[in-house]
Amino acid sequence: METMDERIWIEKTMERLSHSTFRSKFVLSDKDRAYARSKGKTTIDRHACELLHSRVGAANPVKDGKQTPWRGHPVFTAQHATATCCRGCIEKWHHIPRGRELTDEEIRRLADLIMAWIERDLIRHPAA
Repeated sequence: METMDERIWIEKTMERLSHSTFRSKFVLSDKDRAYARSKGKTTIDRHACELLHSRVGAANPVKDGKQTPWRGHPVFTAQHATATCCRGCIEKWHHIPRGRELTDEEIRRLADLIMAWIERDLIRHPAA
């Protein structure tokens, strides 16, 4: 469950990311929105945690900087939008150093950021 401090961190981080031309250009595709809505928040949140753990959680992830696809799952798009796509972006934007495994708490926090971004996109683009 999110705390008030966590909610404030998410809001401030989303605001900071919105000033990046690169990060702010991302939106979910219609297909990804439909997928996220059909699977539901709990499933997408689990996917976010699993994908963060498997793709960027290691101290030195395989193909770091190229391991997150640009499309194919709402979490992938959200990772690029929230700078959680590789350890370089995580270090630059979230001040979590490379060279050590992400903790469960860090993965949870980054997943919460991803989920907030996805939820915002879904609100901005209501189902037809």
